[in-house]
Amino acid sequence: MILCCGEALIDMIAEPTASGAQGFVPHTGGAILNTAVAMGRLGVPVGMLTGMSSDMFGKQLTDALNASHVDTSHMVVSDRPTTLAFVQLTDGHATYNFVDENTAGRMLLPEDMPDQLPAVTALYLGGISLACEPCADAYASLLNQHGGDRAVMLDPNIRPGFIADQTRYRTRLNRMIAQSDIVKVSDEDLDWIIPGSEPEAAKAALLLQTGPSALIVTRGRDGANGYLADGSQVSVPVKPVQVVDTIGAGDTFNAGVLTELHRAGHLTKPGVRNLTPDALRAAMALGAEVAAVTVSRAGAEPPWAHEL
Repeated sequence: MILCCGEALIDMIAEPTASGAQGFVPHTGGAILNTAVAMGRLGVPVGMLTGMSSDMFGKQLTDALNASHVDTSHMVVSDRPTTLAFVQLTDGHATYNFVDENTAGRMLLPEDMPDQLPAVTALYLGGISLACEPCADAYASLLNQHGGDRAVMLDPNIRPGFIADQTRYRTRLNRMIAQSDIVKVSDEDLDWIIPGSEPEAAKAALLLQTGPSALIVTRGRDGANGYLADGSQVSVPVKPVQVVDTIGAGDTFNAGVLTELHRAGHLTKPGVRNLTPDALRAAMALGAEVAAVTVSRAGAEPPWAHEL
């Protein structure tokens, strides 16, 4: 089972009410939940580790995970509130305002992490959970304890507004990148991690020198580039669709990458270490395909396997 570790939250998406005033409708969300749901719908054995509230929104999130065949046995349930993200859409692109103080997800501690993960073969981590403390330290602890003999994919999905102490964040993130086998970043993330005017390929080579075997850089409408530690490089284009909004696009892309690597038998430490350019390209191509379906729908609504 692939264990997705990070935030599950409610996206409060603006919609007009009957009176004409703007209201907000609760939708399941969170970068890591979106990826878990997408993999569940694609038929991959997947679970979710997160801090989950027992409130009405927590029930909505749990029901959504169960409906998409995501194992919820590793969730840490508490009576703290659910994180809310108020979403504004402008020409299909989302901006967020988060309500995240003292929430079930944010207040996870290292001691809440499981001692044993017998059914877990790979870990996926990322999102705002790597920036918000104390949960960021909890997920770093999880990776320290369980990442040594499992394939690890990391997507930091950097949001500078969440970073209270940049030095602490960079130190923790750099350590987690070094412990990961696959790192996926946007082009903006890569420029934040490695500032400067060097071309993307040079920055990719620098990041790979720190430990990962593969790096994927998504570039919006310009597709995605993949880099391997041996210097190989591949690219995939985006699939042209009518974009409704971009909520969950990158999360679904990650689900496609993990799904293809799992199906092809590459989602192990040796498997990723020996990944060929063709295998990386195939994984990225499925990521682009499922992401294209998601952006053609309102909200983070990834496809089921039969829809591809």
